[in-house]
Amino acid sequence: MPLESNFIDYVRIHCRSGKGGKGSMHLRHVKYQPNGGPDGGDGGRGGSIYLRGNHNYWTLLHLKYQRHIFAEHGGNGGRDKCHGTDGKDMYIDVPCGTVVYNAETGKYVCDVMEDGQVVMLLKGGRGGLGNFQFRSATNQAPRYAQPGEPMQEMTVILELKLLADVGLVGFPNAGKSTLLSTLSSARPKIANYPFTTLEPSLGIVGYRDNKSFVMADIPGIIEGASEGKGLGLRFLRHIERNSLLLFMVPGDTDDIKKEYNILLNELQQFNPEMLAKHRVLAVTKCDLLDAELIEMLKDTLPDDLPVVFISSVANMGLDELKDVLWRELNSESNKLQDIISGENLVHRDKDMKNLANFEGLDELDDYEDEGDEDEDIEDLDDFEYED
Repeated sequence: MPLESNFIDYVRIHCRSGKGGKGSMHLRHVKYQPNGGPDGGDGGRGGSIYLRGNHNYWTLLHLKYQRHIFAEHGGNGGRDKCHGTDGKDMYIDVPCGTVVYNAETGKYVCDVMEDGQVVMLLKGGRGGLGNFQFRSATNQAPRYAQPGEPMQEMTVILELKLLADVGLVGFPNAGKSTLLSTLSSARPKIANYPFTTLEPSLGIVGYRDNKSFVMADIPGIIEGASEGKGLGLRFLRHIERNSLLLFMVPGDTDDIKKEYNILLNELQQFNPEMLAKHRVLAVTKCDLLDAELIEMLKDTLPDDLPVVFISSVANMGLDELKDVLWRELNSESNKLQDIISGENLVHRDKDMKNLANFEGLDELDDYEDEGDEDEDIEDLDDFEYED
């Protein structure tokens, strides 16, 4: 039996915050103080559910079998103005680059981009006020108290999109894994058959003066990947957050420009915004070509992007490739495009069409914030009265 992959980039979890505790309706009646007045305490706050970025995780494997996450309910208020206990908050640690969607509507909820970033997913219900809070000169013995706010529930989809500086784009066996293993300490599987890479791999590429950048090896794309063919559909979303795309086409291909255009078209079909990213073309396996043939190929290649001839096996052109990648990564236009792409990604919902659970959705409603915790609790007018 094949071993199960440890790279999990998609999980579905039902989350529920805690409901607020009930306020107490109690009248003090003790010896020597038969009419002590109201002393019912307030209910405790229900626990909230938060997402927290954690750079120690790079997949969602730790959440694969955690189908339900519930926060604690708030405790009820008691006599002698005792406040109910607050429910314990729940924190869900996720890798940086995790996007959250509402599983029922498919709408974007939030995303976690940085280590230590905390985002509230569901707010716990506020506790109800006890009858002590309603005393007044004209109502010295109120016989009612508030119930707590109800809990919030939502089934969410957590989808990981890898954060990398350079994303490798190419057909199977284009030499992506070999390049990553040569430039970094990553050890992806390398073999002479298609779709050797079945899950993305990350590697840190060292550069001059102790500088570095992160490179991601994405499983091979084939023509029709944007329509679900091959493995490309599942992993194309990981390219969305790469700052720079490195297209890789073998030098022994019949038509290098044609293969490049096919790859470019697949990205455009999946998300047209990807075409705005900076691109570099690397012609691989050039140890099989002589200098005269390389010069002839230069005239047939696209002239709207940098082109580098490399060979990972022969260590040919790799220093030049790193120079080109570093220059493109640090260009002002590329930095500006990263900001624009990030803003568009956060407010974009159309990539949910690629999830199997969201086919045939009608027009979707916008996600609504549940409000500030400082709102007046008098909204809870469903008072509980003494019999």
